[in-house]
Amino acid sequence: MNLTNTLSNPLPSPLLNSLSNTAELLVEVRKHIAHLTLNRPQALNALSHTMIEEMSRLLDSWANDNNIKAIIVRGAGEKSFCAGGDIRALYEAAKKSDGSEHEFFVREYELNFKIHRYLVNTGKPYIAWIDGIVMGGGMGIAQGAPIRIVGTRTKMAMPETAIGLFPDVGGSYFLSRCPGAIGLYLGLTGQTIKAADALWTGLATHHIASESAFEFDYALDELVDWSIGTVPTLNEMVQKFSSVPIEPATLPPLRSMIEKHFARQKNVCAIVESLESETDSAHVDWARSTAALLKKRSPTLLEVTKRQIESAATLSLAECFRMEMDLVTRTFEQGDVVEGIRALLIDKDHAPRFQPATLAEVSTASIDQFFASPWTAENHPLRHLTLSLSNR
Repeated sequence: MNLTNTLSNPLPSPLLNSLSNTAELLVEVRKHIAHLTLNRPQALNALSHTMIEEMSRLLDSWANDNNIKAIIVRGAGEKSFCAGGDIRALYEAAKKSDGSEHEFFVREYELNFKIHRYLVNTGKPYIAWIDGIVMGGGMGIAQGAPIRIVGTRTKMAMPETAIGLFPDVGGSYFLSRCPGAIGLYLGLTGQTIKAADALWTGLATHHIASESAFEFDYALDELVDWSIGTVPTLNEMVQKFSSVPIEPATLPPLRSMIEKHFARQKNVCAIVESLESETDSAHVDWARSTAALLKKRSPTLLEVTKRQIESAATLSLAECFRMEMDLVTRTFEQGDVVEGIRALLIDKDHAPRFQPATLAEVSTASIDQFFASPWTAENHPLRHLTLSLSNR
């Protein structure tokens, strides 16, 4: 498979979006920066298993390449940075019951962890230009970046509960570190946010208007003196182009309501009951629509998600990924994710038959099973995530 194509012509990376190429990843190295473009615009740059493996290989190679001082990743086309993993492929793998979906998540979580640790382990910053749609697996390859740039077109979400999954790819870690109960709200509802809210929650570090992409990319080419260090140099450059998003943040005005209904509730059933009892005229419509949305999700995976995010607040990054590996294994065993993908993406009847069907039927014991690891500490597939890249 022709997965990666290395361009020899020194074109600014935004121009890669207009090139016709069959490779799923485009790579160009200019002026000590590796430009990596996800090149599946027809699939909103969704990550395939082979893309994940190749990205990991490239990062390992660049870690030991003295010519590479920094990496910037972006998505081809104007619509999407990365809309997530290839859900259809996961569905087919799960239906075959050959264990290939398990391997996908192991490799994906290894890559996500590697990105989080890349600057620490290599001294080379990884920059995520997350303009356009960034969801699920796209968040996984973005949130570990020390510089996360949102743009005018950014639409960010962790929508996994809509298909009977939970917010993985490190969602345990980064959602649990959002202000107050905001991360829990975003994880349970899958609510889409734009640039200003991404900055407010800490899920992004900078905003650069989409129309400034060309100018910013050309400016990166002028960073020819790396003697003072990559991070200060790049931070200064990004800050120079940063601006305030035109659209204001929508989450701050809702924060008191989110805290009221999502924080300190014993379970999601109680959250829904709280939302449905809201009487404040200024927020009653929001509360009712939020409750209605939650009642469409997998009851079991909503309760799993609540415990996951709340538990992750005291876990390390590596522990979060190991927990997620446990959870994703149990989730495919339980089956709601296969049914959710069928209903939303395969048959498109939008009528998933989740089991059990209501939040009231979900038992604490059934949720406990999700958090019971199938492995011992010694044979866990992600036991090695505490090691540095140089030790792997």
